[in-house]
Amino acid sequence: MHKFEIYKDKAGEFRFRFKASNGETMFSSEGYKARASAVSAIESIKKNAPGAETVDTTREAREGA
Repeated sequence: MHKFEIYKDKAGEFRFRFKASNGETMFSSEGYKARASAVSAIESIKKNAPGAETVDTTREAREGA
């Protein structure tokens, strides 16, 4: 099952990563000073990005060249 994991980095900041069902990390966050900020970012992703558009800027660059 895919999941978000919250952890502390070496600098003591809270970060999160999104892991696929096979355990592979798909993406990681920036650092947050407060755990609540990391939790809030996760909730924002869950709420606001279910139908997020994909923009391939590499394709646009090739077509413009």
